Parts: sequence; structure tokens; C-alpha cells
Amino acid sequence: MPPHVGSRYSFCRGVRDPEGRVYLTDREPYRYRDHRDNRAHVAVQGDTLFHLAGRYFAPLPRACGFWWAIADFQPDPIVDPTLALEPGRRLFIPSLRVLTDVILGEPRRRAHG
Repeated sequence: MPPHVGSRYSFCRGVRDPEGRVYLTDREPYRYRDHRDNRAHVAVQGDTLFHLAGRYFAPLPRACGFWWAIADFQPDPIVDPTLALEPGRRLFIPSLRVLTDVILGEPRRRAHG
């Protein structure tokens, strides 16, 4: 079963080994790019990627699940999302448009298909 559209693994392919097990290929994250509607957020005590995604992507169903898009979108991507965000750290947040039309968009899907 392929990953669903909102999954950070949606651009991976399943590869079957000789025993028939399926493994996902490496994932190419969408790293920071300068878009006119990017936002900046300065982390405060208690901020998490999960909560920031819920706040900035609120119109989407299960918005908190897009935490990975914020982690990948940093100039220096966040590799371990379980670590606390340091207060004062400046984070770049892709707009809802960039998330839906660019990061999850069909042109990118075709490029990785």
C-alpha cells in the first residue's frame, strides 16, 4: 500500500527485495527556498513542530501531521523532531499555498514518479 498524499513518504517508491519484502526508497525533502509568502516564526518556550504545524496549517485536516514540512523547510533541516525547539530560534514556515501546491503538489509528484 503506497503512502497517502499527506505523508512525508509520499514521494518514495516501494522496492521489493528477493524475499518479497517492500522497502521505501530514500526520501528527498523539500528544503528551504525563498517564496514570497514564507513566514518566519521565533520559537518560544514550549513550541513544538507538531503544534506549529497545527497553527500554521490549521485549514488542513490533521494539520499537526505536517510537522515534517516545517522540519525539512529550514535552511539547516531539523533531523530530530523530538528535540525541544530552542527559544529564540528563527524558523521558516512554508505558507499553506507552498505546502499544498509546491511541496505536496502534482508537479513535484511527477518529478519523483
